[in-house]
Amino acid sequence: MAAWRSLPRGPEREAWSFNMRMQSRMTGRRDTRGQQQEGPQLDVRVVRSNKVFKTHKGGKTASWSVMVVVGDNKGSVGVGLGKARGIPDAIRKAEEAARKAMFKVPMIGDTIPHAVEAKCGTAQVILRPASPGTGVKAGSAVRACLEAAGVHNVLAKSLGSRNSVNMAYATIEAFRNLVAPEDVASKRGLNADELVPWLAKARKEEADAAH
Repeated sequence: MAAWRSLPRGPEREAWSFNMRMQSRMTGRRDTRGQQQEGPQLDVRVVRSNKVFKTHKGGKTASWSVMVVVGDNKGSVGVGLGKARGIPDAIRKAEEAARKAMFKVPMIGDTIPHAVEAKCGTAQVILRPASPGTGVKAGSAVRACLEAAGVHNVLAKSLGSRNSVNMAYATIEAFRNLVAPEDVASKRGLNADELVPWLAKARKEEADAAH
C-alpha cells in the first residue's frame, strides 16, 4: 500500500509520464505506450542531441539542438530539427517539424527499387537494394532513417563526413531521388512488366503481405 501511495498523481503523474516517453525516444526505440493518442502512431527516433551555447552580454545561455526522424514503417518518413532550453521541448519541436516534412518513399516490397546515392555537405550516402533476408546493412543515422521508413532489406555505405545531421539529410535526399519503375516505364512509353520483368510478382507479394 505504501508503494502504491508513492506513485505520482494528477499533474505530477502526467509530467512523469511525459518524461518517461521522452526518455524512451532518446534511446531510439518506438514509444508503444499511450495508444489513446490522436492521429497515427509513428516511429520517432532521436538521431542526435547536441548542447549548444549562445553568448550574451550577461553571459552564456545553454540550449539543446535535437534531430528527430519520424516514420510510419510503411514507406513514409520525415526528418526535423528542434532547439529549446530543455530536451523534451527540443524533441517535441523536432518531431513536429519532421511530421510536416514527411513524404512517401518509392519501394518494392521491403527494399528500394534501384541503387541511389546522394550528398549533403561532405557526407555521401549510397543505397543499394538487397534480397529478402539481407536486413539493414547500415549504421547510425542512415539506419534510423531506413528503419523509420520501413526498408528492411538494403545495403548502405557512408563516405566522407560522419556528421549525423548531414548523413540523415543525405539519406533523405537519396529517398527523394528514388523513382518507382511504373513512373520510368510511363515516361518511356513502355509497360512496367517489359522494363522490370519481376515487378508483377513483387507487387503481388507486396499486396498479399499487406492483407
